[in-house]
Amino acid sequence: MAQKDTELAVQFAIKQAKQALKSGQKRMARRWAQQAASLAPGREEPWLILAAVASPKASVHYLEEALRINPQSSRARKGMHWAARRLRQQAAAPAAPLKTRSIVTPLASPDDLVRTRSVVVPWLMATLVVLMIVGTWFGTPMLVQAFSAPRNAALAVAALEKPTATFTPSPTNTPLPTSTPPPTSTPLPTSTPLPTSTPLPTETFTPVPTETPLPTSTPLPTNTPAPIALPAGVGADEHWIDVDLTNQLTRAYVGHELVRTFVVSTGTWQTPTVTGVYRVYVKYRYADMSGPGYYLANVPYVMYFYQGYGIHGTYWHNNFGTPMSHGCVNMTIDDAGWMFDFAVVGTVVNVHY
Repeated sequence: MAQKDTELAVQFAIKQAKQALKSGQKRMARRWAQQAASLAPGREEPWLILAAVASPKASVHYLEEALRINPQSSRARKGMHWAARRLRQQAAAPAAPLKTRSIVTPLASPDDLVRTRSVVVPWLMATLVVLMIVGTWFGTPMLVQAFSAPRNAALAVAALEKPTATFTPSPTNTPLPTSTPPPTSTPLPTSTPLPTSTPLPTETFTPVPTETPLPTSTPLPTNTPAPIALPAGVGADEHWIDVDLTNQLTRAYVGHELVRTFVVSTGTWQTPTVTGVYRVYVKYRYADMSGPGYYLANVPYVMYFYQGYGIHGTYWHNNFGTPMSHGCVNMTIDDAGWMFDFAVVGTVVNVHY
């Protein structure tokens, strides 16, 4: 009876999780799926629902659990491809803009938005000062004439209104200096900028010392690379493969001659690639590959060189140059196809750091 009640509770939780997922309530769907997974950890359905609402990395974990329960699940396989594509998109996305907050000026407070006088008043004062300077510069002659004319007229009227005075007011009738402002009408110094019209020092373009970079034009040592040492058992004209785990590179050689170089992805620190000198012992045009937590169907251009370690094409990620595999050497499908034609059963594979 208790087992039947548990099964009913699991079915109810899965149903509620699916309904929440359809209505866009991911948090509620996650809660119901977690409840179902805790009640029945051997059921595949709760793990698929958790993968649908989880982050890219977490969804891979949930899908691995679903494949462990049912290795033949087509939904889990499709979900694994979907999760791998999300991981690639996340790796190719630009960095989050959170770190740029330290160089962005902080948002203004409400008080700062209201206090506009502190910004407007300085600008008004600066504008008035500029207008006063311009008016003083261009209006000085007219101001002198304007102020001198009323003064002359007032002196003349005062002389006429005092007929009782003596008729020798010669000092008051000669305000001649005020009517001749010649100094203000000859701004000659500003019209003769002769010193600025002879920029002779800037015409001396004679950088003779920079025309003789002889020491930098003879990189002779770089043209004589040392020949690579052949692995044990490799002949002078024999095809062989070199896997550089440090630089994530795989090279194809014919004896000492380098033919091509490829960027690859080898094993992570948790599942490292073996090191040593091996030989390809079997080749498959397509092969299914599986291991703890993963299952990959129709992997192209597979060449095993030691137990389950091999070189093959990769369709589930595009992050080459970074360790990504469970120990194999991942290549693009085109590169793996070229290497598949280059190597034969018995070709030496030299794996090293």
